[in-house]
Amino acid sequence: MDLHGIDLNLLVAFDALIAERSVTRAGVRIGRTQPAMSAALSRLRALLQDELFIRGPDGLQPTPRALDLAEPLGRALAEIQRTLEFTQVFDPSKSNATLSIGLSEHPAFVVLPKLLAVVRTQAPGIILRIRNFDHRDEVISLLDSGEADVTIGVPHAPAGRILSERLFEEDFVCVLRKDYPQADAELTLEAFLQMSHLLVSPENERFGMVDAALGKLGLRRRLALTLPQMYAAPPLVASSDLVATLMQGVVDASGHREQLHVHKPPLELGTAKFDMAWHRRNDVHPAQRWLREVIGSLFKKAASLPGDSRPK
Repeated sequence: MDLHGIDLNLLVAFDALIAERSVTRAGVRIGRTQPAMSAALSRLRALLQDELFIRGPDGLQPTPRALDLAEPLGRALAEIQRTLEFTQVFDPSKSNATLSIGLSEHPAFVVLPKLLAVVRTQAPGIILRIRNFDHRDEVISLLDSGEADVTIGVPHAPAGRILSERLFEEDFVCVLRKDYPQADAELTLEAFLQMSHLLVSPENERFGMVDAALGKLGLRRRLALTLPQMYAAPPLVASSDLVATLMQGVVDASGHREQLHVHKPPLELGTAKFDMAWHRRNDVHPAQRWLREVIGSLFKKAASLPGDSRPK
């Protein structure tokens, strides 16, 4: 029996015939005329090579073959119906969906605890699956492949199929260990350049935004250590003579804030920006839209990117 290209309407008709045991009543049940139901039954008999229903004194009687098919086909149709309803109406309190989130290191600390608290309250059956990424442009491959439903990280390279929304920004600060000589004095550019520096680069580069800013002034700093894990930096600075330029939020969340002197950088660095991104194909998916709305609600000042390409 070749089931390739089978008409789903035939299975709906079969399910109605099993339930009603009457061509007429089955047609009323699914909104089809008696001739249409009779034609569907004929096609089913040819497809399945069985009479399926035999006329008897109390209506149509299913054959053993029909009875064997009734339960598995009924379950399959019910599952299809649930799937179609899921993509149209989403009730987070009743959902047991698995939603995948790609997070770089800092958003994992900033977003995940707050998000989990909301999800456990509003949607206790939902499972969050977290994927880590380090390079900003991994966002595109994660979303293209469906490995992540939404990602949060620094802005990625422009891609028309990937939609974005700004979630939050972080100021940069310079940190020294608490008992560093004259650590409480104003941090001048001259003093900054004389220090040994720790560079955090999740993308394993040896040139950061501090180096770019210094380069514009024709200056260079002395690097002593580079590492990809930003949350490893505060304890390393707290136990060394190194200076590190980090996001304020990393210092505050590191658990080492009291062991550090925090200074305003002696040059203009701007802010670190973090975006939520998702694939255009999933823009109207109810469960994913709910997830994005919950994430956005965690940031009171969340704003769309300039020139945001999302449908308004």
